[in-house]
Amino acid sequence: MICNKYELLEKIGQGAFSKIYRGRNIRTNELIAIKIEPKTATIKLLQNETRIYKYLNETRHQTTHVPIMKWFGVDPTNYYMVISLLGKSLETFKREEPTGRISLLTTLHIGIQMIRLLKFIHASQLIHRDVKPDNFLFGNGEQQDQLYIIDFGFCKKYKSNSVPSKTSNIIGTPKFASISAHELNELSRQDDLESVGYILIYLFMGELAWDNIVDNNIIKMMKLHMIETENAEIPQVFINYLINVRKIAFHETPNYEKILSNLMHDTNN
Repeated sequence: MICNKYELLEKIGQGAFSKIYRGRNIRTNELIAIKIEPKTATIKLLQNETRIYKYLNETRHQTTHVPIMKWFGVDPTNYYMVISLLGKSLETFKREEPTGRISLLTTLHIGIQMIRLLKFIHASQLIHRDVKPDNFLFGNGEQQDQLYIIDFGFCKKYKSNSVPSKTSNIIGTPKFASISAHELNELSRQDDLESVGYILIYLFMGELAWDNIVDNNIIKMMKLHMIETENAEIPQVFINYLINVRKIAFHETPNYEKILSNLMHDTNN
């Protein structure tokens, strides 16, 4: 029991620095998600994530799909964050498909939702910095076809007049990280959008060529090679998406409507 109010029911996820449980508010019977981060974690992300949720909840509107943060607290051993409970992730959705792949049309519709979510995040002067299938969840009930975006531990505000700098380590998940992230550059809105491109290819193809590679430099070269060469197996719409997104400059505001229009055009063909 947490805060004399929230009951832990079962573990539903685990990351490098935290665990996520399905829980219940014993006073209202509402099902919720509880994220727990040990105080001993080498990298502490939950306090930052809590601030981001609070900020986004204050600026959200009825069409914005970000979980609602309900409580944050601490005890002698852990930090706790309680948010609204959502459905399955894109990763689970893909894995449950008999072929392990998602159709082109469904993948394009998913891409449109992801870009709209990132447009809202970016308009809030934030960059997510860890865009991957595990961080997009479907809603429940009437919202079961609507994507939500979660996990803002690496999220930060960006400044349009900042000077691009170097980072000491790759930011985000290497499998879906941008080429710039592999080069240890500070990230921008462009990098969030580039990660969407790798997710779309992953959902449609069922895997990425670098799935089992651990060397970041090799992964970077494989991504560059995929973008720069013709691959008949990968739909051209995804390659074109990556080519166009990679042209976006560090301080440039992406033309989200043009990006969306290109994807929507292919959903109609």
